[in-house]
Amino acid sequence: MSELIVIAFDDETTGFELRAELVKMQKDYLIEMEDAVVVTREGEDDIKLHQAVNLTAAGAIGGGFWGTLVGLLFLNPLLGAAVGAGAGALAGRLTDIGINDDFMRDVGHSLQPGGSAVFVLVRKMTADKVLERLKDFHARGRVLQTSLSHEDEQKLRDAVSGAAIAGPA
Repeated sequence: MSELIVIAFDDETTGFELRAELVKMQKDYLIEMEDAVVVTREGEDDIKLHQAVNLTAAGAIGGGFWGTLVGLLFLNPLLGAAVGAGAGALAGRLTDIGINDDFMRDVGHSLQPGGSAVFVLVRKMTADKVLERLKDFHARGRVLQTSLSHEDEQKLRDAVSGAAIAGPA
Protein backbone atom coordinates (compact mmCIF):
# COMPACT_ATOMS: atom_id res chain seq x y z
CA MET A 1 0.00 0.00 0.00
CA SER A 2 1.26 3.48 -0.83
CA GLU A 3 1.80 6.24 1.71
CA LEU A 4 1.06 9.93 1.08
CA ILE A 5 3.41 12.53 2.54
CA VAL A 6 2.93 16.31 2.22
CA ILE A 7 5.73 18.64 3.36
CA ALA A 8 5.38 22.45 3.15
CA PHE A 9 8.08 25.10 2.88
CA ASP A 10 8.10 28.89 3.13
CA ASP A 11 9.81 29.27 -0.26
CA GLU A 12 9.53 27.63 -3.67
CA THR A 13 13.19 26.68 -4.07
CA THR A 14 13.28 24.28 -1.14
CA GLY A 15 10.32 22.32 -2.52
CA PHE A 16 12.12 21.72 -5.80
CA GLU A 17 15.33 20.84 -3.95
CA LEU A 18 13.47 18.20 -1.91
CA ARG A 19 11.94 16.66 -5.01
CA ALA A 20 15.39 16.52 -6.65
CA GLU A 21 16.80 14.80 -3.56
CA LEU A 22 13.92 12.29 -3.59
CA VAL A 23 14.66 11.50 -7.24
CA LYS A 24 18.32 10.92 -6.33
CA MET A 25 17.24 8.58 -3.54
CA GLN A 26 15.02 6.71 -5.99
CA LYS A 27 18.01 6.20 -8.29
CA ASP A 28 19.91 4.83 -5.27
CA TYR A 29 16.98 2.41 -4.60
CA LEU A 30 16.26 3.90 -1.17
CA ILE A 31 12.73 4.95 -2.03
CA GLU A 32 10.17 3.92 -4.64
CA MET A 33 7.76 6.71 -5.53
CA GLU A 34 4.56 6.54 -7.54
CA ASP A 35 4.29 10.31 -7.83
CA ALA A 36 6.14 13.43 -6.65
CA VAL A 37 4.60 16.85 -7.27
CA VAL A 38 5.69 20.31 -6.17
CA VAL A 39 2.81 22.75 -5.59
CA THR A 40 3.64 26.45 -5.51
CA ARG A 41 1.52 29.40 -4.49
CA GLU A 42 2.73 32.61 -6.09
CA GLY A 43 -0.29 34.76 -5.28
CA GLU A 44 -3.66 34.59 -3.59
CA ASP A 45 -5.31 32.34 -6.19
CA ASP A 46 -2.25 31.36 -8.23
CA ILE A 47 -1.71 27.67 -7.37
CA LYS A 48 0.59 25.78 -9.77
CA LEU A 49 1.20 22.05 -9.92
CA HIS A 50 4.67 21.06 -11.13
CA GLN A 51 4.22 17.42 -12.12
CA ALA A 52 7.23 15.16 -12.56
CA VAL A 53 5.78 13.86 -15.86
CA ASN A 54 3.98 16.06 -18.39
CA LEU A 55 1.14 13.78 -19.51
CA THR A 56 -0.11 16.27 -22.12
CA ALA A 57 3.22 16.29 -23.97
CA ALA A 58 3.63 12.53 -23.65
CA GLY A 59 0.11 12.02 -25.01
CA ALA A 60 0.77 14.35 -27.94
CA ILE A 61 3.95 12.51 -28.89
CA GLY A 62 2.34 9.08 -28.63
CA GLY A 63 -0.78 10.25 -30.43
CA GLY A 64 1.29 11.83 -33.21
CA PHE A 65 3.16 8.57 -33.76
CA TRP A 66 0.02 6.44 -33.90
CA GLY A 67 -1.80 9.05 -36.00
CA THR A 68 1.04 9.04 -38.54
CA LEU A 69 0.95 5.26 -38.69
CA VAL A 70 -2.81 5.20 -39.26
CA GLY A 71 -2.47 8.09 -41.72
CA LEU A 72 0.00 6.04 -43.77
CA LEU A 73 -2.65 3.36 -44.15
CA PHE A 74 -5.09 5.90 -45.56
CA LEU A 75 -2.44 7.75 -47.63
CA ASN A 76 -2.54 10.94 -45.55
CA PRO A 77 0.13 10.77 -42.84
CA LEU A 78 0.18 14.52 -42.07
CA LEU A 79 -3.53 14.65 -41.31
CA GLY A 80 -3.21 11.46 -39.28
CA ALA A 81 -0.31 12.90 -37.29
CA ALA A 82 -2.20 16.12 -36.57
CA VAL A 83 -5.38 14.36 -35.47
CA GLY A 84 -3.39 11.80 -33.45
CA ALA A 85 -1.32 14.45 -31.69
CA GLY A 86 -4.43 16.44 -30.82
CA ALA A 87 -6.28 13.40 -29.51
CA GLY A 88 -3.20 12.25 -27.56
CA ALA A 89 -2.70 15.67 -25.98
CA LEU A 90 -6.36 15.82 -24.96
CA ALA A 91 -6.21 12.32 -23.48
CA GLY A 92 -3.01 13.20 -21.62
CA ARG A 93 -4.53 16.38 -20.24
CA LEU A 94 -7.59 14.53 -18.96
CA THR A 95 -5.59 11.68 -17.46
CA ASP A 96 -4.78 11.95 -13.76
CA ILE A 97 -2.42 9.38 -12.32
CA GLY A 98 -1.03 9.39 -8.82
CA ILE A 99 -2.18 12.10 -6.44
CA ASN A 100 -5.50 13.81 -7.13
CA ASP A 101 -4.93 17.28 -8.65
CA ASP A 102 -7.98 18.82 -6.92
CA PHE A 103 -6.70 17.63 -3.54
CA MET A 104 -3.29 19.20 -4.21
CA ARG A 105 -4.90 22.51 -5.23
CA ASP A 106 -7.02 22.52 -2.05
CA VAL A 107 -3.95 21.97 0.14
CA GLY A 108 -2.08 24.56 -1.95
CA HIS A 109 -4.54 27.22 -0.78
CA SER A 110 -3.30 26.67 2.79
CA LEU A 111 0.23 27.69 1.79
CA GLN A 112 1.45 31.23 2.31
CA PRO A 113 2.11 33.19 -0.90
CA GLY A 114 5.61 32.38 -2.16
CA GLY A 115 5.53 29.00 -0.44
CA SER A 116 5.59 25.46 -1.77
CA ALA A 117 4.60 21.94 -0.78
CA VAL A 118 5.94 18.60 -1.94
CA PHE A 119 3.41 15.80 -2.36
CA VAL A 120 4.99 12.35 -2.46
CA LEU A 121 3.20 9.05 -2.97
CA VAL A 122 5.64 6.44 -1.66
CA ARG A 123 5.30 2.79 -2.60
CA LYS A 124 8.14 1.62 -0.34
CA MET A 125 11.27 3.02 1.27
CA THR A 126 14.17 2.31 3.58
CA ALA A 127 12.99 4.77 6.23
CA ASP A 128 16.16 5.18 8.29
CA LYS A 129 18.35 5.91 5.25
CA VAL A 130 15.78 8.26 3.72
CA LEU A 131 15.47 10.23 6.98
CA GLU A 132 19.26 10.44 7.20
CA ARG A 133 19.44 11.89 3.68
CA LEU A 134 16.79 14.49 4.60
CA LYS A 135 19.08 16.10 7.21
CA ASP A 136 19.82 18.96 4.78
CA PHE A 137 16.16 19.95 5.11
CA HIS A 138 16.26 19.98 8.93
CA ALA A 139 14.25 22.87 10.39
CA ARG A 140 13.26 24.14 6.92
CA GLY A 141 9.83 22.57 6.45
CA ARG A 142 6.75 21.28 8.19
CA VAL A 143 4.77 18.11 7.67
CA LEU A 144 1.21 18.98 6.65
CA GLN A 145 -0.25 15.53 6.16
CA THR A 146 0.76 11.88 5.99
CA SER A 147 -0.80 8.46 5.93
CA LEU A 148 2.12 7.06 7.94
CA SER A 149 1.82 5.51 11.39
CA HIS A 150 2.03 7.96 14.31
CA GLU A 151 5.56 6.78 15.16
CA ASP A 152 6.85 7.12 11.57
CA GLU A 153 5.12 10.47 11.16
CA GLN A 154 6.83 11.78 14.30
CA LYS A 155 10.23 10.64 13.00
CA LEU A 156 9.55 12.50 9.75
CA ARG A 157 8.43 15.62 11.61
CA ASP A 158 11.61 15.54 13.69
CA ALA A 159 13.77 15.15 10.58
CA VAL A 160 12.13 17.95 8.60
CA SER A 161 10.78 20.48 11.09
CA GLY A 162 13.53 20.23 13.68
CA ALA A 163 11.14 19.40 16.52
CA ALA A 164 12.66 17.35 19.28
CA ILE A 165 10.85 14.52 20.99
CA ALA A 166 10.25 15.44 24.61
CA GLY A 167 12.00 12.94 26.83
CA PRO A 168 11.32 12.15 30.47
CA ALA A 169 12.03 15.06 32.80
